[in-house]
Amino acid sequence: MTTSAVLNRSYELPKEAIPQTVSEEIGVEERDALTSKIKQLLKEQNSTIVAHYYTDPDCQIIADETGGYVSDSLDMARFGHDSDAETLVVCGVKFMGETAKILNPEKRVLMPDLEANCSLDIGCPIDDFTAFCDEHPDREVVVYANTSAAVKARADWMVTSGSAVEVVKHLHDEGKKIIWAPDKYLGQYVKEQTGADMLIWQGACIVHEEFKAKELEALKDSHPDAKVLVHPESPASVVGLADYVGSTTGIINAVKTMKANKFIVATDRGIFHKMKLAAPDKELIEAPTAGRSATCISCAHCPWMAMNGLRKLAHVLETGTNEIHVDEDVISKARVSIQRLLDFTRDKTATILAGDA
Repeated sequence: MTTSAVLNRSYELPKEAIPQTVSEEIGVEERDALTSKIKQLLKEQNSTIVAHYYTDPDCQIIADETGGYVSDSLDMARFGHDSDAETLVVCGVKFMGETAKILNPEKRVLMPDLEANCSLDIGCPIDDFTAFCDEHPDREVVVYANTSAAVKARADWMVTSGSAVEVVKHLHDEGKKIIWAPDKYLGQYVKEQTGADMLIWQGACIVHEEFKAKELEALKDSHPDAKVLVHPESPASVVGLADYVGSTTGIINAVKTMKANKFIVATDRGIFHKMKLAAPDKELIEAPTAGRSATCISCAHCPWMAMNGLRKLAHVLETGTNEIHVDEDVISKARVSIQRLLDFTRDKTATILAGDA
């Protein structure tokens, strides 16, 4: 039987981030002016933009146009680590900025808004998590990327949604028992896929928790030719209806490679920008949330991701505000858990390539 750490926490959502709208309503002329200014400032400051798939399309577009990078959290970390830029501007949420700083302590790391947070991060406070880990000293501590620098420093491994199953399977094969945090849905999915002995922290993403199986079944009935793509942070009842379960990168690849012309997508709708670029001829449909018949928190878009935009991007480059700082001792400890993942995925890729040769 799985033992769980239970924390009931409320989330104070950002007032400016209104679900179902983009973060900034700006006209064409202002957008062009801001874009031009940002490009100039990036060049002058030897800076680059690293953006997550869930941010506003404006952030993703300017990252691509200026030699930056748009990806999931693992590849964001890799790119920032390999970049020659002196300043990394991270468009995403706070834990992503902290991860960039941990891997690049010598670089300046800026964010459009330091208040851009994550319900998974908020729901796993370091003091409570440390106490839970201390109660189970015989277990390997594996934390999801969506956690604070301090939590990563307490962990043995950091993983992403795309790497979690393989890492935990590896640890399970070595006979290790696991503490998993913070996402309970992803944790349960990983447990089912690997058979590992896992104690699961009871956090949840306010976006993915809103997807509803009953409404999704009805939508599938209306579109019987559609394939369902689901992120594993979603409830098990939703995951069970999927034709494909995977990370953000995996979902984008699936829409390109699967033999279907219509897809129902259960993840943050910010991903639709890259999905439409990857498969412009395919039809994408948002999976239903509680907002179809009731009041939902996120309505398939993270309110903190929505806090990133061109105005704030230009401001932070002009002023140098919103710099990420992480204590040196935390950096030293957290880097171990992150580097283990980077080394593991690199070695895994090398093995696959060797097998293909």
